[in-house]
Amino acid sequence: MISDEELVAAVASGDSKALEALYDRYSRIVFALALRMLSHGDIAEDVVQETFWRVWRRANTFQASSGTFSPWLFGIARNLCIDELRRRQVRPGASSGSNDELILQAIPDNAQDVEHMTWQVERRRLIIEALNELPVDQREVIEMAYFGGLSQREIAEKLNDPLGTVKTRVRLGLQKLRQFLHIQGIGQDDR
Repeated sequence: MISDEELVAAVASGDSKALEALYDRYSRIVFALALRMLSHGDIAEDVVQETFWRVWRRANTFQASSGTFSPWLFGIARNLCIDELRRRQVRPGASSGSNDELILQAIPDNAQDVEHMTWQVERRRLIIEALNELPVDQREVIEMAYFGGLSQREIAEKLNDPLGTVKTRVRLGLQKLRQFLHIQGIGQDDR
């Protein structure tokens, strides 16, 4: 899996596929951030589009030595949201409540939220990477159990495999996941 920083470097050299990969990784979380700040889905979608347009135009300004990509991206999105909130403040009649109060409620408390979101995104990426490292039969039963909500008996029936085989695949797959994630620094304390 290509790192965010490698993708940004590719975007800086004009690679639109790299931008698509970043969009696939981060568009939902940027949308969630914008929706939380702006409380309006259509405007949040506009913020997502503008955020990635700015990534495309400004990728060459990203300094990997200054930090990772996601806080840079979330900073762009957050600034666009604040700009939108300021525009709302100067438009008369934009809201029935107090604009100042709405703006203050929409702005995140501190940078720890961004750090937490960044860690969650990175953690999700590492888990997906770990799942992709598993043999197909182990990954399949784990995905059916944890993402599909099926019991081991239901998985065995669906795959037409013995229950013992399914249990072994789940156990071995979870052991491999645990080892891989431990190597990546994700342990039981990170829940």
